Amino acid sequence: MPIKVAIVDDDEGIRTSLAALIRRASALKLIGDYADAESALKEIPRRAPDVVLMDINLPGMNGVECVRHLKTSLPAVQVLMLTVYEDSESLFNSLKAGASGYLLKRTASARLLEAIRDVHEGGSPMTPQLARRVVQFFSRPNQTGSPVSNLTPGEREFLDQLAKGYAYKEIADRMAISIDTVRSYVRTVYEKLHVHSRTEAVVKYLRTEERL
Repeated sequence: MPIKVAIVDDDEGIRTSLAALIRRASALKLIGDYADAESALKEIPRRAPDVVLMDINLPGMNGVECVRHLKTSLPAVQVLMLTVYEDSESLFNSLKAGASGYLLKRTASARLLEAIRDVHEGGSPMTPQLARRVVQFFSRPNQTGSPVSNLTPGEREFLDQLAKGYAYKEIADRMAISIDTVRSYVRTVYEKLHVHSRTEAVVKYLRTEERL
């Protein structure tokens, strides 16, 4: 059976090009293309694709948040990020949200088709320089012991919610605390873990807890 593919990208030209590429591939079947996360979240669970090609910079809800919601409603779907963003923040946030692969939009067509098949078969295709960044990060020795052990129970719960991909407002609601308390947790957790961004905090937490 062909691999069912959906596209989420706000650029009509890119959607058209990707759709044409997929339609030409006998092993693939295009089941829908969407210009924003909201329409994708409405239609994709019903159409149940095998693979979703996801942009990050979308109008309204961004692609990373869309991935998190998709994986909740359709856990088996494989999401392959296809974006112009090369920064570590976008990369790690996408992986934490549930994306299985991460490619830049300049990726050659043949490589993209290969990546779709790869991610469908359980692989994690990634643009080479970004893959090296992930490997280098996780191969760094932990020089600071276990800084997570210095966190209070509330800070640990906050960090766990952060690692699951929830936004600050959602964390406040889930923990039944104020947004000001969440911001206080952000400051103290960053200070205790010696990090400067959400992604660094999450990755350090997951490494320490041996959850990646």
